[in-house]
Amino acid sequence: MDAKRLGMIQIIICSVLWSTGGIFIKLIPWNAMVLSGTRSLIAALAVLVSIKLMHLELKFNKRTVSIAVALAGTLLFFVLSTKLTTAANAIVLQYSAPVLILLYYAVFKKKRFKRTDYTVVLLTLGGIVLFFLDGLSGGSVIGNITGLLGGIFFAGVFINSGEADESTRFSGIFQGQLLTAIIGLPFAAAFDTPITGQTILLVVLLGIFQLGLPYALYAVALKNCPPLTASLIAIIEPLLNPVWVFLFAGEVPGMWSLIGAVIVLASVTFWCAKDARSKTA
Repeated sequence: MDAKRLGMIQIIICSVLWSTGGIFIKLIPWNAMVLSGTRSLIAALAVLVSIKLMHLELKFNKRTVSIAVALAGTLLFFVLSTKLTTAANAIVLQYSAPVLILLYYAVFKKKRFKRTDYTVVLLTLGGIVLFFLDGLSGGSVIGNITGLLGGIFFAGVFINSGEADESTRFSGIFQGQLLTAIIGLPFAAAFDTPITGQTILLVVLLGIFQLGLPYALYAVALKNCPPLTASLIAIIEPLLNPVWVFLFAGEVPGMWSLIGAVIVLASVTFWCAKDARSKTA
Protein backbone atom coordinates (compact mmCIF):
# COMPACT_ATOMS: atom_id res chain seq x y z
CA MET A 1 0.00 0.00 0.00
CA ASP A 2 1.41 3.40 -0.99
CA ALA A 3 1.90 6.13 1.60
CA LYS A 4 -0.83 8.45 0.27
CA ARG A 5 -3.47 5.70 0.36
CA LEU A 6 -2.42 4.79 3.89
CA GLY A 7 -2.79 8.43 4.91
CA MET A 8 -6.29 8.53 3.40
CA ILE A 9 -7.29 5.40 5.33
CA GLN A 10 -5.96 6.97 8.53
CA ILE A 11 -8.09 10.09 7.93
CA ILE A 12 -11.15 7.88 7.38
CA ILE A 13 -10.53 6.19 10.76
CA CYS A 14 -10.08 9.64 12.37
CA SER A 15 -13.36 10.88 10.89
CA VAL A 16 -15.36 7.87 12.10
CA LEU A 17 -13.96 8.22 15.62
CA TRP A 18 -14.47 12.02 15.65
CA SER A 19 -18.09 11.49 14.56
CA THR A 20 -18.99 9.88 17.90
CA GLY A 21 -18.40 13.17 19.72
CA GLY A 22 -21.96 14.45 19.36
CA ILE A 23 -23.65 11.50 21.05
CA PHE A 24 -21.12 11.39 23.92
CA ILE A 25 -21.52 15.13 24.54
CA LYS A 26 -25.32 14.82 24.51
CA LEU A 27 -25.31 11.87 26.94
CA ILE A 28 -22.89 13.32 29.53
CA PRO A 29 -24.85 15.71 31.83
CA TRP A 30 -21.95 18.07 32.49
CA ASN A 31 -21.40 21.74 31.78
CA ALA A 32 -19.82 22.25 28.34
CA MET A 33 -16.64 23.88 29.67
CA VAL A 34 -16.10 21.21 32.33
CA LEU A 35 -16.66 18.45 29.78
CA SER A 36 -14.29 20.11 27.30
CA GLY A 37 -11.58 20.45 29.91
CA THR A 38 -11.92 16.91 31.23
CA ARG A 39 -11.93 15.15 27.86
CA SER A 40 -8.99 17.25 26.67
CA LEU A 41 -6.95 16.44 29.78
CA ILE A 42 -7.44 12.73 29.02
CA ALA A 43 -6.71 13.35 25.33
CA ALA A 44 -3.52 15.28 26.20
CA LEU A 45 -2.23 12.23 28.07
CA ALA A 46 -3.06 9.99 25.08
CA VAL A 47 -1.21 12.34 22.69
CA LEU A 48 1.78 12.59 25.05
CA VAL A 49 2.02 8.78 25.15
CA SER A 50 1.97 8.78 21.33
CA ILE A 51 4.79 11.34 21.24
CA LYS A 52 6.92 9.22 23.58
CA LEU A 53 6.23 5.95 21.72
CA MET A 54 7.16 7.59 18.39
CA HIS A 55 10.31 9.16 19.91
CA LEU A 56 9.31 12.62 18.68
CA GLU A 57 10.75 15.87 19.99
CA LEU A 58 8.37 17.89 22.16
CA LYS A 59 8.62 21.42 20.76
CA PHE A 60 7.38 24.80 21.95
CA ASN A 61 7.48 27.64 19.43
CA LYS A 62 5.27 30.12 17.57
CA ARG A 63 3.84 27.43 15.26
CA THR A 64 2.97 24.99 18.07
CA VAL A 65 1.26 27.81 19.99
CA SER A 66 -0.73 28.77 16.87
CA ILE A 67 -1.88 25.15 16.45
CA ALA A 68 -2.69 24.95 20.17
CA VAL A 69 -4.84 28.11 20.22
CA ALA A 70 -6.69 27.07 17.06
CA LEU A 71 -7.34 23.57 18.43
CA ALA A 72 -8.48 24.83 21.85
CA GLY A 73 -10.95 27.19 20.17
CA THR A 74 -12.21 24.36 17.96
CA LEU A 75 -12.76 21.98 20.87
CA LEU A 76 -14.34 24.48 23.26
CA PHE A 77 -16.74 26.00 20.74
CA PHE A 78 -17.74 22.60 19.35
CA VAL A 79 -18.79 21.27 22.76
CA LEU A 80 -20.58 24.54 23.58
CA SER A 81 -22.40 24.44 20.25
CA THR A 82 -23.38 20.78 20.64
CA LYS A 83 -24.86 21.54 24.06
CA LEU A 84 -26.74 24.63 22.84
CA THR A 85 -28.05 23.48 19.46
CA THR A 86 -28.46 20.20 17.56
CA ALA A 87 -25.43 18.00 16.95
CA ALA A 88 -26.07 18.35 13.19
CA ASN A 89 -25.90 22.15 13.35
CA ALA A 90 -22.74 22.11 15.47
CA ILE A 91 -20.75 19.74 13.29
CA VAL A 92 -21.84 21.05 9.88
CA LEU A 93 -21.09 24.65 10.88
CA GLN A 94 -17.63 23.49 11.98
CA TYR A 95 -17.13 21.96 8.54
CA SER A 96 -17.45 25.32 6.85
CA ALA A 97 -13.69 25.32 7.57
CA PRO A 98 -12.47 24.46 4.01
CA VAL A 99 -14.33 27.45 2.58
CA LEU A 100 -12.98 29.65 5.37
CA ILE A 101 -9.50 28.45 4.43
CA LEU A 102 -10.16 29.60 0.85
CA LEU A 103 -11.23 33.04 2.12
CA TYR A 104 -8.12 33.24 4.32
CA TYR A 105 -5.76 32.62 1.42
CA ALA A 106 -7.69 35.01 -0.84
CA VAL A 107 -7.76 37.89 1.67
CA PHE A 108 -4.49 37.52 3.60
CA LYS A 109 -2.24 35.69 1.15
CA LYS A 110 -3.63 37.43 -1.96
CA LYS A 111 -4.07 34.10 -3.71
CA ARG A 112 -6.25 34.29 -6.82
CA PHE A 113 -9.17 31.91 -7.17
CA LYS A 114 -11.60 31.09 -9.96
CA ARG A 115 -15.18 32.30 -10.21
CA THR A 116 -16.49 28.85 -9.30
CA ASP A 117 -14.51 28.96 -6.06
CA TYR A 118 -16.25 32.15 -4.97
CA THR A 119 -19.60 30.69 -6.04
CA VAL A 120 -18.98 27.83 -3.62
CA VAL A 121 -18.21 30.37 -0.87
CA LEU A 122 -21.53 32.16 -1.49
CA LEU A 123 -23.48 28.88 -1.53
CA THR A 124 -21.85 27.80 1.73
CA LEU A 125 -22.60 31.12 3.40
CA GLY A 126 -26.19 30.83 2.15
CA GLY A 127 -26.45 27.35 3.66
CA ILE A 128 -25.13 28.67 6.98
CA VAL A 129 -27.79 31.40 7.00
CA LEU A 130 -30.49 28.69 6.82
CA PHE A 131 -29.30 27.25 10.15
CA PHE A 132 -30.24 30.53 11.79
CA LEU A 133 -33.81 30.36 10.45
CA ASP A 134 -34.33 27.30 12.65
CA GLY A 135 -32.33 28.92 15.43
CA LEU A 136 -34.61 31.95 15.61
CA SER A 137 -37.62 29.75 16.36
CA GLY A 138 -35.84 27.09 18.39
CA GLY A 139 -33.72 29.31 20.64
CA SER A 140 -30.41 27.95 19.34
CA VAL A 141 -28.97 31.13 17.81
CA ILE A 142 -26.12 31.20 20.35
CA GLY A 143 -25.42 27.54 19.60
CA ASN A 144 -25.19 28.32 15.89
CA ILE A 145 -22.88 31.28 16.53
CA THR A 146 -20.54 29.16 18.66
CA GLY A 147 -20.66 26.47 15.96
CA LEU A 148 -19.57 28.99 13.35
CA LEU A 149 -16.76 30.19 15.64
CA GLY A 150 -15.69 26.56 15.96
CA GLY A 151 -15.47 26.42 12.16
CA ILE A 152 -13.22 29.48 12.11
CA PHE A 153 -10.84 27.93 14.65
CA PHE A 154 -11.00 24.56 12.85
CA ALA A 155 -9.81 26.30 9.68
CA GLY A 156 -6.93 27.63 11.77
CA VAL A 157 -5.98 24.06 12.78
CA PHE A 158 -5.63 23.04 9.11
CA ILE A 159 -3.80 26.24 8.13
CA ASN A 160 -1.28 26.04 10.98
CA SER A 161 -0.69 22.28 11.02
CA GLY A 162 -0.81 21.50 7.29
CA GLU A 163 2.74 22.63 6.55
CA ALA A 164 4.31 21.80 9.93
CA ASP A 165 6.67 18.88 10.50
CA GLU A 166 5.46 15.87 12.46
CA SER A 167 7.03 16.85 15.79
CA THR A 168 5.55 20.35 15.53
CA ARG A 169 2.07 18.99 14.70
CA PHE A 170 2.11 16.55 17.61
CA SER A 171 3.47 19.20 19.99
CA GLY A 172 0.84 21.72 18.90
CA ILE A 173 -1.97 19.18 19.33
CA PHE A 174 -0.67 18.19 22.79
CA GLN A 175 -0.44 21.84 23.84
CA GLY A 176 -3.93 22.52 22.42
CA GLN A 177 -5.46 19.72 24.47
CA LEU A 178 -3.62 20.97 27.56
CA LEU A 179 -4.76 24.56 26.95
CA THR A 180 -8.38 23.39 26.62
CA ALA A 181 -8.07 21.54 29.93
CA ILE A 182 -6.60 24.61 31.64
CA ILE A 183 -9.47 26.79 30.39
CA GLY A 184 -12.30 24.33 30.99
CA LEU A 185 -11.55 22.52 34.25
CA PRO A 186 -11.86 25.55 36.62
CA PHE A 187 -15.56 25.77 35.67
CA ALA A 188 -16.11 22.59 37.74
CA ALA A 189 -16.07 24.85 40.82
CA ALA A 190 -19.10 26.78 39.53
CA PHE A 191 -21.25 24.01 38.00
CA ASP A 192 -22.71 20.79 39.37
CA THR A 193 -20.80 17.85 37.88
CA PRO A 194 -22.52 14.56 38.77
CA ILE A 195 -20.06 11.68 38.85
CA THR A 196 -21.33 8.16 38.23
CA GLY A 197 -19.79 5.02 36.81
CA GLN A 198 -21.50 5.70 33.49
CA THR A 199 -20.33 9.31 33.19
CA ILE A 200 -16.74 8.35 34.03
CA LEU A 201 -16.79 5.61 31.39
CA LEU A 202 -18.26 7.95 28.77
CA VAL A 203 -15.76 10.73 29.54
CA VAL A 204 -12.81 8.32 29.34
CA LEU A 205 -14.06 6.93 26.02
CA LEU A 206 -14.60 10.49 24.78
CA GLY A 207 -11.14 11.62 25.80
CA ILE A 208 -9.19 8.63 24.48
CA PHE A 209 -11.06 7.19 21.50
CA GLN A 210 -13.00 10.22 20.23
CA LEU A 211 -10.32 12.87 20.76
CA GLY A 212 -6.84 11.77 21.83
CA LEU A 213 -6.07 8.85 19.52
CA PRO A 214 -7.82 10.33 16.44
CA TYR A 215 -5.83 13.58 16.70
CA ALA A 216 -2.60 11.62 17.10
CA LEU A 217 -3.55 9.62 14.00
CA TYR A 218 -4.43 12.88 12.22
CA ALA A 219 -0.94 14.23 12.93
CA VAL A 220 0.57 11.08 11.38
CA ALA A 221 -1.80 11.06 8.39
CA LEU A 222 -0.99 14.62 7.30
CA LYS A 223 2.56 13.46 6.58
CA ASN A 224 1.23 11.57 3.55
CA CYS A 225 -2.25 13.00 2.92
CA PRO A 226 -2.52 16.60 1.57
CA PRO A 227 -4.66 18.93 3.73
CA LEU A 228 -7.30 19.44 1.03
CA THR A 229 -7.66 15.70 0.46
CA ALA A 230 -7.87 15.24 4.21
CA SER A 231 -10.58 17.89 4.49
CA LEU A 232 -12.60 16.15 1.77
CA ILE A 233 -12.39 12.74 3.46
CA ALA A 234 -13.20 14.33 6.83
CA ILE A 235 -16.69 15.15 5.48
CA ILE A 236 -17.48 11.65 6.81
CA GLU A 237 -17.59 13.17 10.31
CA PRO A 238 -20.49 15.63 9.80
CA LEU A 239 -22.39 12.96 7.86
CA LEU A 240 -22.13 10.35 10.64
CA ASN A 241 -22.29 12.62 13.71
CA PRO A 242 -26.03 13.46 13.53
CA VAL A 243 -26.81 9.85 12.57
CA TRP A 244 -25.39 8.55 15.88
CA VAL A 245 -27.26 11.27 17.80
CA PHE A 246 -30.53 10.43 16.03
CA LEU A 247 -30.11 6.68 16.64
CA PHE A 248 -29.11 6.91 20.32
CA ALA A 249 -30.70 10.19 21.49
CA GLY A 250 -33.58 10.70 19.04
CA GLU A 251 -32.53 14.25 18.15
CA VAL A 252 -33.82 15.48 14.77
CA PRO A 253 -32.60 18.76 13.19
CA GLY A 254 -35.13 21.30 11.89
CA MET A 255 -36.12 21.46 8.22
CA TRP A 256 -34.09 24.60 7.41
CA SER A 257 -31.05 23.15 9.17
CA LEU A 258 -31.30 19.97 7.09
CA ILE A 259 -31.51 21.99 3.86
CA GLY A 260 -28.59 24.14 5.02
CA ALA A 261 -26.56 21.04 5.86
CA VAL A 262 -27.09 19.60 2.38
CA ILE A 263 -26.01 22.90 0.78
CA VAL A 264 -22.91 23.29 2.97
CA LEU A 265 -21.72 19.69 2.67
CA ALA A 266 -22.42 19.53 -1.08
CA SER A 267 -20.62 22.84 -1.68
CA VAL A 268 -17.58 21.93 0.40
CA THR A 269 -17.36 18.45 -1.14
CA PHE A 270 -17.63 19.87 -4.67
CA TRP A 271 -14.95 22.47 -4.01
CA CYS A 272 -12.51 20.03 -2.37
CA ALA A 273 -12.97 17.44 -5.14
CA LYS A 274 -12.57 20.06 -7.86
CA ASP A 275 -9.42 21.45 -6.25
CA ALA A 276 -7.92 17.98 -5.79
CA ARG A 277 -8.55 17.13 -9.48
CA SER A 278 -6.96 20.37 -10.67
CA LYS A 279 -3.82 19.62 -8.66
CA THR A 280 -3.45 16.16 -10.19
CA ALA A 281 -4.32 17.23 -13.76
